[in-house]
Amino acid sequence: MSAFPPDFVWGAATAAFQIEGALTEDGREPSIWDAFDGITTGETGAEACDHYHRSAEDVGHLAELGVNAYRFSLSWPRIMPGGRIERRGLDFYSRLADALLERGITPYATLYHWDLPQRLEDEGGWRDRDTAHRFAEYAAAAGAALGDRIGHWITLNEPWCSAFLGHETGEHAPGRTSREEALTAAHHLNLAHGLAARLLPGRVGVTHNLHVFRGEPEAVRRADAIGNRIFTGPQLEGAYPRDLLDDTASVTDWAFVRDGDERTARAPLDFLGVNYYAPHHLDGGDPAVPVTDMGWPIEPSGLTELLTRLAREHPGLPLIITENGAAFPEPVHDARRIGYLRGHLQAVLDAREAGADVRGYFVWSLLDNFEWSHGYSRRFGIIHVDYATQRRTWKESAHWYRGIISSGNPGTA
Repeated sequence: MSAFPPDFVWGAATAAFQIEGALTEDGREPSIWDAFDGITTGETGAEACDHYHRSAEDVGHLAELGVNAYRFSLSWPRIMPGGRIERRGLDFYSRLADALLERGITPYATLYHWDLPQRLEDEGGWRDRDTAHRFAEYAAAAGAALGDRIGHWITLNEPWCSAFLGHETGEHAPGRTSREEALTAAHHLNLAHGLAARLLPGRVGVTHNLHVFRGEPEAVRRADAIGNRIFTGPQLEGAYPRDLLDDTASVTDWAFVRDGDERTARAPLDFLGVNYYAPHHLDGGDPAVPVTDMGWPIEPSGLTELLTRLAREHPGLPLIITENGAAFPEPVHDARRIGYLRGHLQAVLDAREAGADVRGYFVWSLLDNFEWSHGYSRRFGIIHVDYATQRRTWKESAHWYRGIISSGNPGTA
């Protein structure tokens, strides 16, 4: 198979806190990322890419790229500050959806891309079961207001990061450092997904950064349990894996799991979103393998491996690459990014040829943006952003990606 089919979904992806700015406008309340003090550069998302005021310009770039889909996230603190619906926040996303549809671009809306209202964090955040129910209320409000135009929904983005980077390593907001709290948060994220998924109109999915682990077999098994199956177990099979419970018995008794929770987490899915950047070498890996600006090894074969595993273990579940991309510092002439994207698109083709039902690909990211704890020091965009002037400039990778979308063949550009 040398090319993607005509009905393949081609898109670009972003996230609200990383691009919107306008953190105090139109009733928005603070999120955990407004309060987080672990950003290594000391920077904030106060302006980011100013997308809140420049969304029309950014939709124009999407149209010029030729994408037929755009994945963005809604801001929970903007839509339901204080637990009440804020019409001005909803109106922003309503205008965005209308602008996309006018250009023939299908909106894919992610409900949660890590910006939990700080108000809920103060009440226990994802460590508190009630947050899952508050998330369901938010999902219902968003679906009711926007479901006539948004037909593709993603409940959570990378809940592993929310649970473990946010609650065990402290690298992400809210910056906590407890494995027991991380496991508790993971369960409540699973519950939140299941509750919300049943309330959304249209096609519903969830996005995971499923890990490809390489190393000694027992180490890989343990890492796979807590890195992947802690979410795919309940969400796709209706139960936590037995070995995960055994591995963590010294940390928690899992008493926070109530009868019926695992069945609730297994909500019907129309697609599974897959985010992939690099494999994880538990033994350190090969230092000769080239890396991105994040220090992540460039190994496209890991994506083929992951997709074929999912197809084998969960047959019949459509897959969409909801994020794939690389951080490199070059402002325009980014040949290394083109090489990264070409290799990973070929990896998707290889997986499709092996039988994986991969239906779409969203490049991360449309724009250089606020890269979480790294501030503005890492650039993933195919469009360069001068943060001082907010000028957007296409990198060579954007022109290349437009050509790929047009031809459907990563080997032709």
